Amino acid sequence: MKITNNDILKRVKIIKLDCFEDHRGEYIETYNEKIYKENGIDTNFIQDDISISKKNVLRGIHGDPNTAKLVSCLYGEFLLVVVDCDTESSTYLKWFSITLSRKNRIQVFIPKNYGNGHLVLSDEAIFHYKQNTMYQPSNQFTFKWNDERLNIKWPITNPILSKRDTDGHF
Repeated sequence: MKITNNDILKRVKIIKLDCFEDHRGEYIETYNEKIYKENGIDTNFIQDDISISKKNVLRGIHGDPNTAKLVSCLYGEFLLVVVDCDTESSTYLKWFSITLSRKNRIQVFIPKNYGNGHLVLSDEAIFHYKQNTMYQPSNQFTFKWNDERLNIKWPITNPILSKRDTDGHF
């Protein structure tokens, strides 16, 4: 397992998981508290969630001031976008994107007060995340996927969106 800081958003961590393969299949350790803490991810995760979406579904950009997340792709492929939403930060409203897939075995640690969204690139994808708080929709912010302040370069012009993601609210 290799854990590095993101070049654009320094508090975001990129985790390349190790995969053991043989004639039976694959074995992957997806979380090891000791290793993560040694690498600056000292977060007590208390809830796991999975989102299954079809191609061209765009979810987010969501976040809140209290929730840190550990995101991975269990199946398929999606483009993950992470936005710094901390008004006190020198990188406020800056973002980066990375493709996560079952094949590349990359996780992303997203700190508190950052937003994230993802666009499904494969026919179907399973998005998995651990979080350090229980889900509280009233505490969340949502940026529109095409918010002009962010100018995110999505590889799509007409994604499949929920009402929340179409309207946005911050």
